[in-house]
Amino acid sequence: MELNRIYTKGGDGGETSLGAGGRVSKTDPRVEAYGTVDEANAFVGLAVVEGERAGHAMVGLLRSVQHDLFDAGADLCVPIGSERGGRALRVSAAQTERLEHELDEANKPLDPLTSFVLPGGTALAASLHAARTVVRRAERRVVALQRGEPDRTNPEVVRYLNRLSDLLFVLSRVANGGDDVLWKPGANRT
Repeated sequence: MELNRIYTKGGDGGETSLGAGGRVSKTDPRVEAYGTVDEANAFVGLAVVEGERAGHAMVGLLRSVQHDLFDAGADLCVPIGSERGGRALRVSAAQTERLEHELDEANKPLDPLTSFVLPGGTALAASLHAARTVVRRAERRVVALQRGEPDRTNPEVVRYLNRLSDLLFVLSRVANGGDDVLWKPGANRT
């Protein structure tokens, strides 16, 4: 892929091109889905910056997640059945299984939770929580797309995003060194 010019003016009228051709509104559920995946990737990028600043070992894992999120965006922008030459990049079960393995490994040393965790603690943990919430929104957008176009949307993207939000939650706990900021229900009622 080579981009010599970033702007094309093709979207000035409120439409954009899908990966296999064809134009749709920028508010189309498919564009909303892959656009929110892109936003989630940017938030993971912020967590990478915080992780690098903290010298944390999870940076490599987060970078691999960023590549997967680009895969998810590429998957979503080419509806199933519209592939050029019959091929398109699709998120695979192996990618989701890799996240499950990473999630299990990261969660092993953590104490069980006794309450909900407030987003915060270290800057890295807070950025992971922010990324997690955007991933959850991306998941909701993909679920909406899948409900509207079930035969044209890869269900593995939903599973991947679901596991990713769980992984980001666990990694936020890791970033806090197990010193979670716990929710105290009704703490400020008089």
